[in-house]
Amino acid sequence: MSMKLREMRELTRSELLQHKQDLDEELFNLRMRKSIKSLDNPLRTRQIDREIARVLTILKEDESGVRVLAESRKSILADADKPKNEKVNKEESNG
Repeated sequence: MSMKLREMRELTRSELLQHKQDLDEELFNLRMRKSIKSLDNPLRTRQIDREIARVLTILKEDESGVRVLAESRKSILADADKPKNEKVNKEESNG
């Protein structure tokens, strides 16, 4: 279930949040099993911790504007087109 960083960056914000929630649930289940008995793959908890950190880093990059997520890219382009169209409409009505 592990995703590569490139695959994560192609997801939308809601998909990333869902992926984080799935990882949190898996981590919780692994920790519960660990308290009862030994795990088949004890390193999986570390892998999940790191993947959660990657998801949080990608979300933080989007918030700070360092990188843009898939859905954010669409909304920025849509917002960028609106003012240009309004300027054109104002010039046409004045001229």
